[in-house]
Amino acid sequence: MTVISTPPPPLPVRRKPNGPIGPAGTTGSVAPGGPADAAGQVGADGCADGRAGSTGPAGLTGSADPIGSAGPGSPGRAAAPGLSPMLHRLAAERATGVLLREHGTLYLSEGRIVHAESPETPGLDVLLTTGGLLHPDAWREAVAQAGARRRVGRYLVDHGRISEGSLELCHVAAVFDAAYFVLGASGEPARFRYGAVHWLGAVRPVPVAALERETLRRRELLHRIWPDPATDSAPLARAELPAGPPVTARQGAVLDQVDGVRTAADISHVLGRPAFHTLVDLRRLVAAGIVRAAPPRAAEPEDPSHGPPAPDPHHPQQSGAIVDPVSALLAQPAADPGIALLRRLRDALEAL
Repeated sequence: MTVISTPPPPLPVRRKPNGPIGPAGTTGSVAPGGPADAAGQVGADGCADGRAGSTGPAGLTGSADPIGSAGPGSPGRAAAPGLSPMLHRLAAERATGVLLREHGTLYLSEGRIVHAESPETPGLDVLLTTGGLLHPDAWREAVAQAGARRRVGRYLVDHGRISEGSLELCHVAAVFDAAYFVLGASGEPARFRYGAVHWLGAVRPVPVAALERETLRRRELLHRIWPDPATDSAPLARAELPAGPPVTARQGAVLDQVDGVRTAADISHVLGRPAFHTLVDLRRLVAAGIVRAAPPRAAEPEDPSHGPPAPDPHHPQQSGAIVDPVSALLAQPAADPGIALLRRLRDALEAL
């Protein structure tokens, strides 16, 4: 007897629709906060809105999961070498104070990060008020009433200005955003002031290991999108394209601020969005050929009324005389002992 088996139905094939640019300049619609857009974005502008299912930095959902726990897909992931040995020493000794680095500051309480600030990123007040979570007057009231007691965050929650979960998520997003720049390459030595406390107060401390892990994750994400970091700090300009690919609404808002003068940090402050999210959008725009680093601006012409300086008649090269290289060398100040020796030899030969 012959048995005829019925083949299984074909699996559905997911087709990539034409749509806004995604990671590395590819096309296709990418939902904010999804795996391909894992930039720690929460809500429309990257700040917490307290809604269920909002995904925060390092995969944080809501305010229940502890920060620093290994997320899905990264069990037992070994920590990379420390980005700041001093920060690791401070965490080990459970220090309290402020770590000052070239691109910002990190506040520690008992060895954990409680706040971070950088001139490259908008502050927590900008993120809260721009996102509509907090009225500017409520923020100013909290600073005036509780700033001296270093309990601004607690005041906002206790007086019903914002929910505790929304404040925690938005604060953690601001900490990770600033820490990305604070822990970047630095040409200046770091300093630590023991005992310093930020006026915001502790909202949700972040372990140093979790902060470094998130910083490295963000570096890897930006590198995958576009490996050249030149546009992260340079003035930006639009590329001269007849018709560029479509962009998302968020990318369009960033693109509207590109004027040949503003940098990524400037655009973040104008829009009131986390700076890292702006970097993600800009690198995708760069990868798509829509944005580039602006060419250096031409130097302003000198005032012709002043004219060139008059030549020095005592200087052999400015007097118009033809001078051989040896004589020009000997005419220089005798800062080098070898030149002084050559002069003595010349004088001795001329005396013969």
